[in-house]
Amino acid sequence: MVYDELAYWVTLASMKDITTRRKNQLYVVCFKHEPQYSIIDMFERTDVRKEIVMTSEEEWLFDEAKDSLAANRQLVVDLINQGYKILPITSAHYPSRLKENLNTDAPSVVYVKGEIEPLCLPAKAIVGSRDATSVSLDFAESIARQAVQDGDVVISGYARGVDRCALDTALECGGISIIVLPQGITTFASGFRQYQKYIEDGSLTVISTFHPQAPWVVWQAMARNRIIYAMADETYVAQSDFKGGTWSGATEGLRDGRRVLVRMPGVGERNANMELIRRGAVGVDFYGRPRIW
Repeated sequence: MVYDELAYWVTLASMKDITTRRKNQLYVVCFKHEPQYSIIDMFERTDVRKEIVMTSEEEWLFDEAKDSLAANRQLVVDLINQGYKILPITSAHYPSRLKENLNTDAPSVVYVKGEIEPLCLPAKAIVGSRDATSVSLDFAESIARQAVQDGDVVISGYARGVDRCALDTALECGGISIIVLPQGITTFASGFRQYQKYIEDGSLTVISTFHPQAPWVVWQAMARNRIIYAMADETYVAQSDFKGGTWSGATEGLRDGRRVLVRMPGVGERNANMELIRRGAVGVDFYGRPRIW
């Protein structure tokens, strides 16, 4: 895909006053039209905008967004020259489960560092508290090892505690991992330095659904959790509190019909694991085997 077209996709994804669902709905009409309209047509042709029933307010937003096209084209050039990949939702390499699970709520663009093949391979996500107990970390390590043995990619959010434990275990065992960032992909410089050898040998892929230069903020960390659950065939929760990212991600995942497996808590443990099981998650042992409570 040429730089100019990618610049329009980055511009579309960066528009703040129109929802991702609406952006995708508009483009789907263009995509299905015969003859097919391009992302450039949607921005530049008045007749196309009328045909896809864009409102006057939306037309104004698209016209305003065009002011950032030149900067976004330069951003596209810089990203590609630095080895990043830009995957619009129309790309054959776009994570297939994101489209399957989120439909029109799937991010319009995904930014990638590393190999793209793992994005569509069978995958298990492993998540949990930043301040995890030793039992929870042992569980994360056990599930990560089992995932590698099964040939599954391990997905995590790179937070300290459970996520980092799962990531490092999978890499040390010779497996493949995906980090889903809660920030722009170019702001992960320290992480890239730490894990560069794994990126270079193809065992680690880093992705972000936010603007490449976006800093870490709380709402993005929360929004990132939905991406983790949607990219995985199943998600294992090592330890959850009654609030925070793990809790919101798990409860939202259950509402969305995702397969969520939660470590069965021991006697006297004070966490939200049992409540997640009561809400429909599957309670499992250290090997991921379902347990009756």
